[in-house]
Amino acid sequence: MNATVALPPAFFDRDAVTVARALLGCVMRRDGVALRVVETEAYREADTACHASRGRTPRTAPLFGPPGRLYVYLCYGIHRLVNVVAEPEGCAAGVLIRGATVVAGEARVRRRRGGRLDLIGPGKVGQALAAEVAWSGQPLGRALTLIDGRPRAAERVVAGPRVGIGYATPADQALPWRFRLVAS
Repeated sequence: MNATVALPPAFFDRDAVTVARALLGCVMRRDGVALRVVETEAYREADTACHASRGRTPRTAPLFGPPGRLYVYLCYGIHRLVNVVAEPEGCAAGVLIRGATVVAGEARVRRRRGGRLDLIGPGKVGQALAAEVAWSGQPLGRALTLIDGRPRAAERVVAGPRVGIGYATPADQALPWRFRLVAS
């Protein structure tokens, strides 16, 4: 894929774990801010850590597709977490954007983040993007665009268990569906 072209919905119409890995190195653009994705987590419908594991609700309806849409929710009443919907329509699955680095719009990110540029943590990413719950269900390309990218030659992908999902079963907590780019 071309590094200046927005990712098409077909990119997301695959297994959420595959999409989570493939998003590493991609760039999110919004409102003069560009962030490079460096950490993701995958969630699937049967996974007890997935918000849709108990079925469709008004809040979780966007997770059921179609793929290539946003699922943005409020965590702890404070943080707006940005997810992209994956897998075929009707299968509830998504990828949480857990971490990023600033590519453009540093001054705007600093204003939104109280002077800080650290974007390791999904709430920090949401804050840097000025994410809104109202984006949930919108196709990519409206409020937020994702541009193709790849890990750099000096980086490798590390997989491990997801974090912050103590409510999930132990087996689901242990799944290595968290992906990070680290220096080689």
